[in-house]
Amino acid sequence: MLLSLNVRDFVIVDQLDLDFHAGFTVLTGETGAGKSIILDALGLLMGDRADAGQIRDGAERAEIAAQFSIHNSPDLRAWLQDNELSGDEDDLLIRRLVDRNGRSRSFINGQQATQSQLKAIGEYLVDIHGQHAHQSLMRADTQRALLDAYAGSTQLARDVREAWQDWQQARRQREDAERLSRESEVERERLTWQINELSELNLQADEWPQLNQQHSRLANAAELAQTAQLAVDVLSDMDGNCLSLLSQVQNRLGRLSALDTRLAESLALLDSVDAELREVVYSLRSYGSDFDDDPKQLLDVEARLDVLMRIARKYRCTPEELPKKLGDWQQQLAALEASTDQEALAVAESAALARYRAHAEALSGKRRQAANELSSRISTEMQRLAMEGARFAIELSAAAEPTANGLEAVEYLVAANQGSTLRPLAKVASGGELSRISLAMQVVISQVASVPTLIFDEVDVGIGGRVAEVVGKLLRQLGERYQVLCVTHLPQVASCASQHWQVSKSGVDGRTVSRIQPLDQVQRIDELARMLGGEDITSTTRQHASEMLLANAE
Repeated sequence: MLLSLNVRDFVIVDQLDLDFHAGFTVLTGETGAGKSIILDALGLLMGDRADAGQIRDGAERAEIAAQFSIHNSPDLRAWLQDNELSGDEDDLLIRRLVDRNGRSRSFINGQQATQSQLKAIGEYLVDIHGQHAHQSLMRADTQRALLDAYAGSTQLARDVREAWQDWQQARRQREDAERLSRESEVERERLTWQINELSELNLQADEWPQLNQQHSRLANAAELAQTAQLAVDVLSDMDGNCLSLLSQVQNRLGRLSALDTRLAESLALLDSVDAELREVVYSLRSYGSDFDDDPKQLLDVEARLDVLMRIARKYRCTPEELPKKLGDWQQQLAALEASTDQEALAVAESAALARYRAHAEALSGKRRQAANELSSRISTEMQRLAMEGARFAIELSAAAEPTANGLEAVEYLVAANQGSTLRPLAKVASGGELSRISLAMQVVISQVASVPTLIFDEVDVGIGGRVAEVVGKLLRQLGERYQVLCVTHLPQVASCASQHWQVSKSGVDGRTVSRIQPLDQVQRIDELARMLGGEDITSTTRQHASEMLLANAE
């Protein structure tokens, strides 16, 4: 429920602080006084588009804030928690700022929020029925949306639309696959041939550098073996070899180290050199004995190198890149085959269609049930609104083909007079009748509303006399279950409210400023008298106003 509204520098409001109550509240005042400005301010808090033109002349920015009680709104509290916007468990604070550049900032419980989050939260808080709502009744989408709202199937209708979109996407993918299957046959054959050609090579990772190293070794086998043997001879086998000479030096220094201990360090280093030289000799002898000087192996390696080089030139890459080239082709072929797997795509399309039909048939069932009930209830309310003998019906006709909106078309029919044939609403109802039908629908649909606050903005336009009294009583009945706020010009409606606010405007420092004040019993009589007779309030109009209040207080 809306608890308070604070408005600063918005349109012609400089400062406004309102505290709201449960029940039925009306706002009255002269045309242009600013009654609908309050609803516009609430609309901004509910995610409407901001405009720099909404800032009061002379001010730098407009500021709007509202406090709501959400004690009885578990779904809203869960939404706030899911979006990390929780605050006080019982209250909700929404604030919006609009600056001269047209930029706006929004806050929910003190945390910055997006416009889409404001729209989402508004669906839990307020339901606004505009004064021109009857005009949208001519549109098929409005008629369908109202029926789904009454049936409690708004989310199911969204599920149907999403399932339809999924089905259409699956169908397009299957059709595209059929077309691609024809167009890509040549590409598939090319990739398959290339993959087979490279696969037959049995390419190994790092094969090219290893082959080059092996080729270098085999091509220089004789020189490598001779050099290894020469090194062994010089170090160990020939007369005067390094090891024998080193041994002689070691023996001589060993004898002399007893005379001078400073030679011990050099002797120790020579011992290390001796050990390392012997290790070199051992390694070179092993290398020479294991050396494979095989001409046939050299020819095989050269042949392999030639094949890899030739294939690499063919596909305009280096030999090292051939394994990657093979992997890329395999991925392309797999993607191509997956995209043109018509059987799998046909199965996916069938599954998507089945999901769509399941949702759509469930929606059709809810619509049929709601259409009968809503038609009956609206017909009853139309009788109360001085349309005796009139009938209202909702026709559900099978669509030529399944659509995003379901399996049927929704059309509102009306017979404005007793005995008349039901015909489409847009072709039968006059302006006044359409306004009354719209009000009847809004009252009926509001009775199943899930939001705590209902706002009616001059929905009683074109209505007067006894019908206006009925409208006032209908709104008062709604006020027993919801918080109802109504902007009206009709004294018959205003006299039914439990709270009455008057909107007025005046000049302040050369600027027009709007004011709102709650009225006590005496002030209400004067305001109702003004609404009955104009600016010249007489004892007669005041007496009439007092009788109206007294009658509606019973």
